[in-house]
Formats: sequence, structure tokens, C-alpha cells
Amino acid sequence: MAADNPRGAMFRVIVPNQPSRVTNAELFFDLVFVFAVTQISHTLLHHFTPLGAVEVTLLFLAVWWVWVYTAWVTNWLNPELTPVRILIFLMMLGGLVLSTTIPAAFDGRGLWFAIAYAAMQVGRTAFWLFATPHHRTAVRHNAIRILVWLCGSAIFWILGGLAHGEERLWFWIVALAIEYVSPAVRFWVPKLGFSSVEAWAVEGGHMAERCAGFIIIALGEAVVVNGATFAELDWTADNILAFVAALVGSIAMWWVYFHKGAEAGSERISKSAESGRLARLAYTYLHMPIVAGIILTAVSDELVLKHPSGHSDVRTIVSTIGGPMVFLVGTILFKHSIRGFLQLSHGIGIILLLALWWFAADLSPLWLSVATSVIMIVVAVWESVSLGSKRQEAEER
Repeated sequence: MAADNPRGAMFRVIVPNQPSRVTNAELFFDLVFVFAVTQISHTLLHHFTPLGAVEVTLLFLAVWWVWVYTAWVTNWLNPELTPVRILIFLMMLGGLVLSTTIPAAFDGRGLWFAIAYAAMQVGRTAFWLFATPHHRTAVRHNAIRILVWLCGSAIFWILGGLAHGEERLWFWIVALAIEYVSPAVRFWVPKLGFSSVEAWAVEGGHMAERCAGFIIIALGEAVVVNGATFAELDWTADNILAFVAALVGSIAMWWVYFHKGAEAGSERISKSAESGRLARLAYTYLHMPIVAGIILTAVSDELVLKHPSGHSDVRTIVSTIGGPMVFLVGTILFKHSIRGFLQLSHGIGIILLLALWWFAADLSPLWLSVATSVIMIVVAVWESVSLGSKRQEAEER
């Protein structure tokens, strides 16, 4: 029973050799972030300038950070219990406010964005502290450390929401820097010092499944947007080919991440003696470029669907080539963290995308999209064949 759980009445009950499953409440919570990802991609599409890219990147990093922190906390707490579910539902409310303010976060709704974000980060952590029994001193100290850091960053989020123009941007950069640096310095605070790696143990299979779910969110958002955009267009040969190329590119991304990498990551972190350290590197940090690459590719798909012919402009080139490239950089680093070697297929894919950049201006958006999709297919097939051969050789030995 939960009340007899030595970890705490509101914590998950850990059963040896039985991974914790992702609950329906967590999946319900994730639906809010389908909307958030859509808002981010559309905001970038309409503000595709150097300044707009910086602002959207900041918003994306904030959305990812509030989601991944929640994934960590629900890795420990039990979402099947009513108090934890209420926390998740309140987080959904904050997430909806956060998502609706994204397009105008640097205009008239900046303060709403800041309040929603700070309330989610601080409120969730305070609940975790409240839910942790007093005899679990190391966990309580971790919660206090994180709460101190998040309260510090919340000040800059609110100051940014009250400011305007470049001042808001700089305040929020400081706030985000505080939050991203804090895990790297192990949430050091006076008197309590640094957190220990042992205190950050996670249920590895659950964490891997949660982050894989966010990849599905990003890919699903791209597919939905492509379908909605295609439905509004006249179905010409160019538009149909652009739609197919976008879908094939999404399938190739799914294959690159899920066919080998996701399973290997789940197995590796489940067996790791330092699951917290691996979760921080492989899932908290290295999944960011993977998701960012998918979002950037979704922007490209919409641009190509609406304007498949003519010469490719800077927006189309950057998003069409940059999206798969950022995705491959993220996946090669992620797989290196779990396998210990760099995947050659991914490296070749990155080189091919860089080479394509030289000729991109001479290609139409349609054929540029087709070329990047072909490269992603090559990467996916190469990895599947090469790892299949290695497995066969190992079995023969």
C-alpha cells in the first residue's frame, strides 16, 4: 500500500525487475505540449528572422525545461494517487496558459508567460518537497536546492515579463541560464552544498519512455500540421510530392530514433548504476536538439507545401536542411551517450546535409525537401543494416 511505502506515501512503489509504467495522467498532461509545440513552430514560421530565432529558441528551451522537470518529478511521485493527479491537472492549466501566450510572449502577454512558467516550476517543486517524508533527508535537501534555484530564476522571469523589448529578452536569458546551469553545478546552495549523484537515481525505463513520448509529440505535431496544410491546398503534382516527401521525412526521423536508439537507451539506463547522471545527460540535455530539429523540420514542411516551386529562399534552406541536421546532431550524441561510440551513418548524414547546403539555392523547395528526405532514409537504412550485422556477428561468436 502507498501508506506503507518507505519512500513516502505519495512516491511510486518500486518493484524489482518491474519497470514503472507511464500513467494515463502523464499522457493526458502531455497533450498540452502538443499545443505548445504547435505554437512554437508557428511562431518561428511567422518570425523567421535572427531576432525571432533567438526569441523562439528561448521559448522552446523554457517549454522543454518545464516539461522535463515535470517528467523527473513524476518519475518519483505516483500519478495514480489523487494529490499527485491534482498537481498534474494544475500543471496542465499552467501549461495551457503558457502555450497560449507563446506567440505574444515578447509582446503584450509576456507577464502572463512569465507568471505561468514560474508558477509551474516553483509550485511543482514545492509540492515535491511537501510530499517527501522527513526521514528521506537527501531527497528533501535536493528539493530544497532546486526550489532555491527556481525561486531565483523566477525573479528574472517576472522582471522580464514586466520589462519591454530587449530588456525582456535579457532578463529571460538570465533566468534560463540560471535554470540550465543549475543541474551542471549539482544545485549547489550554501550550507547544503552539492547534491550527490546517488540521490538522483531514477526509474530508467520510465524516464526513457517519457522522453520518447515527447519525440512522438513533436513528430505527431509535424504530421498533423502537414495534413492540415495539405488539406487547404489545391492538389497539384508538386503539392502531392511535397506532402509525401514531408511524411517520408517524418517516418525516417521516427526510424532513426525509435528503431534502435530508443530501445537501447531504455535498456542502458535501466541497468545503469548511475541512472541519474545518464538521465541528466542523455534525456534532459541531449534530447533538446532532437526535438528542436523536428520542430524546425515542421516549419520547413509547411513552407515547402505552400511554395514548392521557384528558388529556395533563406528561410526554406535553413529550415529544410537545418532541421534534419540538428536532429542528427542530437541523435548521434544521444546514442553515443548510451552506446559509447559515434554512429557512422549519422555522421555521413550530417556531411551530406552540409554538402547539400552548397547547392540549395539552385534547387526548388520541393526538390530540396526530397533531397533531405532521401538523406534521412539513407541514414535510417544504413544504421539498421550495420547494427543488424553487428548483432549477427555477436550471435555467431
